[in-house]
Amino acid sequence: MQNSNSNNTSKKKLPKGKLIFVFILLALVIGAATYFYPEKNIIEPQVAADTTENENAKYLSFLNEIYDNIQDKYWNKMDDQALTNLYKLGAEKIAGTPQAMPSNDKSGMNSMVENIFQGKSDKEKKQFSVDLATIVLANLEPFGRGGLFTEEKEEELKNTVQNIDPDTDLFAVLDVDKDADQDEIKINFEQKSNELNDILSDSSKSDEEKAEAGSKLALVDRAFNTLSNEVDKEVYTDTGIESVVDSKIINPNTFYVHIKKISPTSFEEFQRAVNSVDDQGESLNALILDLRGNVGGSVDLMQWFLGPFIGPGNLAYEFYHQDEYEPFKTQVGWLPSMIRYKKVVVLTDSAMQSSSEVMASTLKKYNVGILVGTKTKGWGTIEKVFPLENQIDDKVKYSMFLVHSLTLREDNQPIEGRGVDPHIDINSDNWDDQLLDYFNYPALVKAVKEVWPK
Repeated sequence: MQNSNSNNTSKKKLPKGKLIFVFILLALVIGAATYFYPEKNIIEPQVAADTTENENAKYLSFLNEIYDNIQDKYWNKMDDQALTNLYKLGAEKIAGTPQAMPSNDKSGMNSMVENIFQGKSDKEKKQFSVDLATIVLANLEPFGRGGLFTEEKEEELKNTVQNIDPDTDLFAVLDVDKDADQDEIKINFEQKSNELNDILSDSSKSDEEKAEAGSKLALVDRAFNTLSNEVDKEVYTDTGIESVVDSKIINPNTFYVHIKKISPTSFEEFQRAVNSVDDQGESLNALILDLRGNVGGSVDLMQWFLGPFIGPGNLAYEFYHQDEYEPFKTQVGWLPSMIRYKKVVVLTDSAMQSSSEVMASTLKKYNVGILVGTKTKGWGTIEKVFPLENQIDDKVKYSMFLVHSLTLREDNQPIEGRGVDPHIDINSDNWDDQLLDYFNYPALVKAVKEVWPK
């Protein structure tokens, strides 16, 4: 366990799993052909021509840049033999015939591709290059995380990280105009909420009708959570970013904060929430921090988010990239309105992933509260979009999406595939007794039961 001044860059080897190639079935190019071929059918490649001058140059440059980026920017070290094997297997699946390379390096890969390109049209070469890059990136561990992105896909990712849903108008959900006041917003919310709850409680309604009502109710709640606060409403009007923090006083002793996602506004929203109850009496001294269902977002925010919990200049988290450990320290310190909370419960579940798992693990490491719930999902990768200089289509600009780093748990093991374990499993018959043993605070135990009824 590292203290506030640690800067752990020592070499620590992570266990390497056996590389298993998983074919990604692409509707555009992959058929139902069998993968087994007799040895005698292997096509020996011809020696590649000069790739800087021949007609295949732009496609090879495209594939070579992706090759180089994988070796440099992918979280795990990949030697030429392992990487060319991915290219070879992908090429065999697309071409429908076994392939051989004169050498297990980039030059050998180029020769294989040049051989496949013989007799192909420019359109076919372009499609092959896109499909091969897609398969190779998707089959890097963890499987399915990497890929080839278009500009549209980049924009979609950007909106997801920023918590922007361009297909949904929250004002329309509540049937209000953008200049509607809080009274109108509340009246419309209550009306729609009551109508939908009536459907859910009506025994004459079908399961399909109730499911539809449940989905609509979730959307109505989502709209109200953003539009019922003037600051959040203004941010949404200007940027489309939705609110992700919900809070309430459960009892005179316990304050509840639910962080639904890590978005660019999360930390500001969190501060506003805890500051809003700073005028309460000293009896408000317990905090329930609910991270359930939080799919994460930008992990960079953890340098700020964790400061009020663990103090300034402390190790917030680490990245693991090709045998190197990169530490990140908190950028802010204690939040005065947080000092009152002497007892903290952090709620976790299996839907949590990414930066929310980092947050839970760090709070566990620094003994900030008791984690109550279930093991988190175990999605502990940091993905990045890397632009490509070598393009192959005048109408489509490609970039590569790659797992750049892994995040670590409090025990320095990767979060990926392991998740973060709670102190108390909510499925235990005596979980409430266990929590009472930690804090001897019945009001807090009662509050947890209220927000997580069994």
